Amino acid sequence: MAAYYNVWAGGLVEMAYDQGLAERVRELFADRPGIVEKKMFGGLCWLINGNMAGGVYKEFLIVRVGPDKEAAALAQPHARRFDITGRPMKGWVMVSSEGYEEDEDLARWFGMGIDFAGDLPPK
Repeated sequence: MAAYYNVWAGGLVEMAYDQGLAERVRELFADRPGIVEKKMFGGLCWLINGNMAGGVYKEFLIVRVGPDKEAAALAQPHARRFDITGRPMKGWVMVSSEGYEEDEDLARWFGMGIDFAGDLPPK
């Protein structure tokens, strides 16, 4: 992960998300309308029509698959429930780096989030 200089912290501070992974996600959806990038929960998220689809937190890919597809997503290798606070979020999964090494795996995972969020009413 990258680091940046923070005067208030008194030196170099590690970024809360993998910059390389964030750039790969940006490239996937650069031409798709309605997708917005936003900093949230110490990471970076992407929203479609105002609904969160997924994001990057530390080295994890975060994907909003929805409650109906959560069990199937959790059954996939390298996926686990999204839990960074001790309270798991229903309908969300975290994918470790082994699960999105290949571009087609990253597109498949993040595509699930875009599909779910894209089907929700715009905010």
